[in-house]
Amino acid sequence: MTDFTRRQIGKSLVAAGATLAAGGTGATAALAAPIDLSFPKDFRWGCATASYQIEGAVNEDGRGPTNWDVFSHTPGRVANGDTGDVACDSYHRYADDTKLLTGLGVKAYRLSLAWSRIFPEGRGKPNQKGVDHYDRVIDTLLAAGIDPYVTLFHWDLPQALPGGWQSRDTAKAFADYAGFMAGKLSDRVGHFMTTNEIRCFTDIGHQEGRHAPGLKLPPAEANQVRHHGVLAHGLGVQAIRAAARKGTQVGLAENTVFHVPVIETLEHIAAANKATREENAMFLTAVMEGRYLDSYLAEQGAAAPRVQAGDMAAIGSPLDFVALNVYAPVYVRADASAKGYAIIPHLASSPRMASPWLYVGPEVAYWAVRSVSELWAPKSLYISENGCSADDPLVAGRVDDADRVMFLRNYVTQLHRAVAEGYPLHGYFLWSLMDNFEWADGYTKRFGIHYVDFATGQRIPKLSAAWYRELIARNAVV
Repeated sequence: MTDFTRRQIGKSLVAAGATLAAGGTGATAALAAPIDLSFPKDFRWGCATASYQIEGAVNEDGRGPTNWDVFSHTPGRVANGDTGDVACDSYHRYADDTKLLTGLGVKAYRLSLAWSRIFPEGRGKPNQKGVDHYDRVIDTLLAAGIDPYVTLFHWDLPQALPGGWQSRDTAKAFADYAGFMAGKLSDRVGHFMTTNEIRCFTDIGHQEGRHAPGLKLPPAEANQVRHHGVLAHGLGVQAIRAAARKGTQVGLAENTVFHVPVIETLEHIAAANKATREENAMFLTAVMEGRYLDSYLAEQGAAAPRVQAGDMAAIGSPLDFVALNVYAPVYVRADASAKGYAIIPHLASSPRMASPWLYVGPEVAYWAVRSVSELWAPKSLYISENGCSADDPLVAGRVDDADRVMFLRNYVTQLHRAVAEGYPLHGYFLWSLMDNFEWADGYTKRFGIHYVDFATGQRIPKLSAAWYRELIARNAVV
């Protein structure tokens, strides 16, 4: 933990102001004194990717088709008709991508496994070639001094599973897969994340229809899909604990909708925390509390999810850490309504990055950590994703993405505030190591700190990669 706190910063500034007011000769020196923006010595810096977004090789070594293979090959679903068939070709280039990581100086890498490489049908007999591939990937990382943090499900669902996430059996199949892989890898992998962004593969895929499988289900059916998603996580936790080596750390990666108080006063802070708890009632709140809030069930009425005996105990299985995907803020103010808070909509003039949804609000990074800590007191926290899309023109072999550097610097500064205040944040995974298949946006949105020429597969470090390398070398905001 850094010894330099916000209180000390304030004292330094007050002292500098007093010197100026007195007309003292030490004023310039006092103002120039550097503020310590370093992180704890054991803080983990890393990068993150996902299997379908980078691997390619969709028909190799026994991999079964996924819902995203079907979706991306359906005309009109993905920008420009793009697919993940080749993506970044990381299935073949993983050794080169490990060199990208070592070039940055990171000591951790968050990757996801392709479920359908292990169980092409989603369950049944495992595919040894799939297991062997991830053995090689993990061994290559470890040989380079990089710890793998493994996500077991990042949206690429085996297409063969009957009913997909509409079926309760899919949650059970996920648990079987999670336990199997934890048993195979926990001799070398110390951290497993069950699922990535339950809200996305449930709501966006089954309620909004913008992601695989592209459905627009009525409320009762959509709520049941949500329940199967959090149930898969909970059963997965239990299966990992049963199969993994003692001491294996288990958590999940969630893109919780984080609410930021418009002003840091007690009433607005309380309103923001209440909003974060209630607006995520069907996801992280259910996971952390092992129940659905009465307000959520009452609001859904007859459309509320059907819950079987033991479900909520599984969903609320104790976690070793919680990992947060942090991007855009939602601003909240206190009001006199029954809810006690009002959500302030983004404006046409609100700053955002290349993706229309990615509104810029660096303070969300601080409030994500603080709110989750204050609401549920997890043992440990990680930022499992943080980054942004940018236009990234390649000019004379360079990508000078100063806009991304601005974004990252400001968000990491807010994370430093959280660490300095004593919240249990232990690591950060930048999204993403390289440009990749950005789901329904295809290859039109670039999130990487390495530029990828998708025609040749060439990787080119961007200005943001140089910035991140310097941050890691100093272990401090730069």
